[in-house]
Amino acid sequence: MNKSMLIGVIAGAAAVTAIGGIAGYKALNPEPAFADVLAVEPVTETSKTPREVCNDIVVNEQAPVKDDNRIAGTAIGVVAGGLLGSQIGGGSGRTVATVAGAAAGGYAGNRVQKNMQENNTVSRTETRCKTVYDTKTETIGYDVRYRLGEEEGQVRMEQKPGSQIPVKDGQLVLDGPTAG
Repeated sequence: MNKSMLIGVIAGAAAVTAIGGIAGYKALNPEPAFADVLAVEPVTETSKTPREVCNDIVVNEQAPVKDDNRIAGTAIGVVAGGLLGSQIGGGSGRTVATVAGAAAGGYAGNRVQKNMQENNTVSRTETRCKTVYDTKTETIGYDVRYRLGEEEGQVRMEQKPGSQIPVKDGQLVLDGPTAG
């Protein structure tokens, strides 16, 4: 045999032995086809969306006063009090009673008009708005703890896995369907 042929045979035998050794090791120690899922925690995201809520409410307020000095009430009271006072007594006593009645009537008429003005209210409808927030929680993925052989690890997945995750060439297959 010539020298280059001998080197070729030795190299070929070494390659066959190495390949056979690897194949034998893999046959005796096969890689797992699936990783076992130990725990699954959903990963959520909460968002708040503002919106405006408006309600019509009735507002009561004092009506505008047309006679701030209450002249009409005072005048009517003076006349009524004077008439009542003139019905009492005689002579100069009647004059005093008329003046006193007019004064008392004027005061009473002023107070009556004041109470009427304070209790005179008008109602109007007013729209009041406020911002409220709608809260929405959405699952955006899953944190998965798994065991592959003797090793434990963690990975985030878009879909919720079943009880196992497929494995190819020692790596988790995360984009395909998972085993149930």
